[in-house]
Amino acid sequence: MSVRTDSKPAQATATPVAARLAGRWSRVSWVDAAVAAAVLVILYVVLRAGHGTTVAFNTHHNLRVDTDPARLPYDAARSLLRMFAALALSIVFTFAYAYAAAKSRRLERILIPALDILQSVPVLGFLTVAVTGFIALFPGSLLGLECASVFAIFTSQAWNMTFGFYYSLTSLPRELDELSRSFGFTRWMRFWKVEAPAGVIALVWNGMMSFGGGWFFLVASEAISVNNQQYALPGIGSYAGAAIADGDLGKVGWAILAMAVMVIGVNILFWRPLTAWAEKFKNEQSEASEVQHSVVLDLLRRSHWPRLLGRPLRPVGRWLGVAGRVFGRDDRALSVDRTRQRTGDLVFAVIAGGLILWGLVDLALYLHDRTGLGVFGQPLLLGLATLARVVVLVALATVVWVPIGVKIGFSPRLTRIAQPLVQLLASFPANFLFPLAVWFFLKTGLSINIGGTLLMALGAQWYILFNAIAGAMAIPSDLREAMDDLGVTGWQRWRRLIIPGIFPYYVTGGITASGGAWNASIVSEVVTFGGTALTATGLGAYIAEATEHGDYPHLLAGVAVMSLYVVGLNRLLWRRLYRLAEARYSL
Repeated sequence: MSVRTDSKPAQATATPVAARLAGRWSRVSWVDAAVAAAVLVILYVVLRAGHGTTVAFNTHHNLRVDTDPARLPYDAARSLLRMFAALALSIVFTFAYAYAAAKSRRLERILIPALDILQSVPVLGFLTVAVTGFIALFPGSLLGLECASVFAIFTSQAWNMTFGFYYSLTSLPRELDELSRSFGFTRWMRFWKVEAPAGVIALVWNGMMSFGGGWFFLVASEAISVNNQQYALPGIGSYAGAAIADGDLGKVGWAILAMAVMVIGVNILFWRPLTAWAEKFKNEQSEASEVQHSVVLDLLRRSHWPRLLGRPLRPVGRWLGVAGRVFGRDDRALSVDRTRQRTGDLVFAVIAGGLILWGLVDLALYLHDRTGLGVFGQPLLLGLATLARVVVLVALATVVWVPIGVKIGFSPRLTRIAQPLVQLLASFPANFLFPLAVWFFLKTGLSINIGGTLLMALGAQWYILFNAIAGAMAIPSDLREAMDDLGVTGWQRWRRLIIPGIFPYYVTGGITASGGAWNASIVSEVVTFGGTALTATGLGAYIAEATEHGDYPHLLAGVAVMSLYVVGLNRLLWRRLYRLAEARYSL
């Protein structure tokens, strides 16, 4: 008995599948091939650089850095890996911390002052604790030092981004707020559909500035000196630190060249696409006549890979949206029990105040047993000298960089030219310029007490410039065009449009520039090259010396006094300007 089989149905079924596959492959272009190759190269570099983070490590031996220029590509990859790991942590921290502070009045009273203190604590202060903790967490492995270095870079990035996103949440346009509530958005939908997009421009530009701040403290994060013990990780920062210590100008030049290549490359491949993409989140009713462009972003938009890779993540987004409904709609209660609210505020204040008081008493007892409370006298006096430098720096940076930032932000063409240059200048660690600074100070007879202000400016003035650019870019194009139509120019244009438009961003830049200047004083008030060392009179030099010698009582006293100065300045000046910005200068 024979069975006759008909192959036509099978062919009919297979033909559409084959046609679809053939159609998909026919749409694969050279753009898809280039994007795929770039992703594979990035993955290879990450795996190759990440492999060296888990090697064995003995804490009893000082690590030395190989300053052979041939190792610079590998060192650059290790530094980039740390920088992007710290940036990822900073973004997660920013979303969680800023959202909690903006949405809870009780938490805001604790979190925002705490953020003032955190940004005032020097990177070396965090690093001293982090090294000991992470080495104990990963004994016998270099991963402990790697985590400590990433954490130190994180502390130089996170605060600026958090301040910027917090203000974006608190100054959300009222019509967007009402629209989201009328549509019954859940808190999750409201965050991703309304609040996060409203803060994208500020977050991108502050993220770019924070990334530059990470570069600035790269030497301190990779070449660690704690308690007379030297720890060094492979990276551009430690390479430059070793070359500076040896007084080798040739190798310092190689480090500067490698840093410039990295900064420009990261700007072209990462930050410029992000700033061009962020243009679509501007709050305006008419499209600007001239917008930013990025070749990398254009290639990604033409490629099929982002859409193909995004399909598996769609169920995750839907699941998070469903999970967000557990918290219900984001409606404010129509009636509030004032007595119950005041009781809750009182209980919260008592608990928080009790914890803070306990910490202060414990710190005072620790210092009293070891040095006596008179240890605060010297840093309080030295802090006045550093405070004078900070005030002069912020004032000069405001006068110089706000007009330049507005000019750049108003012109996409100028932004494309200026962005990589500004990013390069903002990212250069002051340590890289120490050889030139020592030569210049000795040649001209300029005191380090004055020259230290110039070195501090390398790490602080850019916060004002970047926020001025972001503020100018966020001003709706239709408002600018209306001013042009009305013929409003000169000081009237600044008073009626530009100053109100950029003021909230300037306040964010000012408060982070002030904190950044205090932090930068640690590496700017002590300048060394080879066997020559110049030390300024100031709180930064006091903390740097205490850190190098492992003098924890004096280190704690210096950090506490610096926190006191920063918090006091923020409370007396910047917080009042914040409230003014919220009340009068929100779109």
